[in-house]
Amino acid sequence: MNQISFRYATEADLPAIVAMLADDEIAESRESASVSGEYRQAFAAMAQEVYNRMLLAELDGKIMGSLQLVFIPGVSRNGSKRALIESVRVKSTARGQNIGTALMKEAIRIARENGCKLVQLDSDLRRPRAHLFYRRLGFVQSHAGFKKEL
Repeated sequence: MNQISFRYATEADLPAIVAMLADDEIAESRESASVSGEYRQAFAAMAQEVYNRMLLAELDGKIMGSLQLVFIPGVSRNGSKRALIESVRVKSTARGQNIGTALMKEAIRIARENGCKLVQLDSDLRRPRAHLFYRRLGFVQSHAGFKKEL
């Protein structure tokens, strides 16, 4: 099997990232198939923050997975920094090749290396396979999450 490599995204990677976000039965109705100005503005804002990056998994030089990794300094838990993982995606044609597992393990490694004491994420209730995936990685479903569309 070929080696999976990791790197942080640049703006040039937006088309591949957006395509993975839109290639999803749940997210397809809220994502655009093309890279709009809103995606570019959001990426530019992320790039201005020290603790907010898109982590990519590549195989043979092609982007196969991505996630957003955000470090949140906080007062709770004795002033611990936590990592938030968002928007985890693996290209639909590359699923089942352990790319998601490798990508998550790399994100956890980076979080630990940067002093985070906790890694957290949320997942849509309509994704039972994703929940199983996260449990296999050692995540515990310990909290109920809430969202409010604005």
